[in-house]
Amino acid sequence: MKVAIVGAGAIGGYVGGLLSAAGEDVTFIARGANLDAIRQRGMQVVLEDGTEVAAGNATACEHPSEAGLQDVVYLTVKAHQVTPIAPELHHLCHESTSIVTMQNGIPWWYFQRLGGPYDGRPVKAADPDGSIARSIDPARIIGSVVYPAANLVAPGVVHVVEGKRFTLGEPDGTETPRIQAISSSLTKAGLKAPITNDIRSEIWLKLWGNLSFNPISALTGATLVDLVTYPLTRELCIAMMREAEQIANALGVTFRVGIDRRIAGAEKVGAHKTSMLQDLEQGKPLELDALVGSVVELGRMTNTPTPHIDAVYACTSLLSKTALAQGNRLAVAHA
Repeated sequence: MKVAIVGAGAIGGYVGGLLSAAGEDVTFIARGANLDAIRQRGMQVVLEDGTEVAAGNATACEHPSEAGLQDVVYLTVKAHQVTPIAPELHHLCHESTSIVTMQNGIPWWYFQRLGGPYDGRPVKAADPDGSIARSIDPARIIGSVVYPAANLVAPGVVHVVEGKRFTLGEPDGTETPRIQAISSSLTKAGLKAPITNDIRSEIWLKLWGNLSFNPISALTGATLVDLVTYPLTRELCIAMMREAEQIANALGVTFRVGIDRRIAGAEKVGAHKTSMLQDLEQGKPLELDALVGSVVELGRMTNTPTPHIDAVYACTSLLSKTALAQGNRLAVAHA
């Protein structure tokens, strides 16, 4: 199977590295020092138990137009990075190429192939100008919910903090030969890739925590375990999650676990910095609209009040604007 990994960060490096080591023909689309490192020695993945996996046979290039046609494209860039890359993805696609989306938050395709009263509705927070939807045929899309935590600790080197599960689902809920083949490929590589017939419920389950944990961690600088064990921020997380649950319910989604269990899962991860906090510290744009702005948008769509989510979104939006104005580095002045 020919596989392209579009975005060789922590998750892309993890998935692509293990697929390459398992024998798949993997090409990373990467940039800068990461591109150079992969070209020189492949992708290195350090698993939870310290085992090192070397994917020395993987290749890398900077542009999709250089990679050739692929059977599966794993789109592993962050949600706000999809817009600039989407028009280039056609270079990777033959007639039956699948695109596995691995973004956090509500995806641009959420209402595509859904049926019902919201079928085909755009999600402006994820695709403000509609260019992603125009560039990617919804028939190619396979949804994925990413549960592992990992860090890109050096160019071409990924350290896995916790987790192996990448849940897969066709947007229309069917179980097709192509999704079975992709699941088998990931499983052979040592990952867990269960197939669900309700990928949107799985998206909400992951988002349930991310929409609160990520912005609150960025605002406070706290790790997961700290923000869910400190009483005030724990209660704020719960309030935001309750509002999100009401929105999801209005869209026909039910949660298979309760809020307490979702928070306990975050606590178990321990002193891990959320991706949004890492991005803030590294001077990168925040993945805010897909994680929080999209929920605000769907709240308005379903006439669901979201006062706690609105407040955290407003504060984190200003934080992002302030960081951008300071060259993506926050500097606190002291008297």
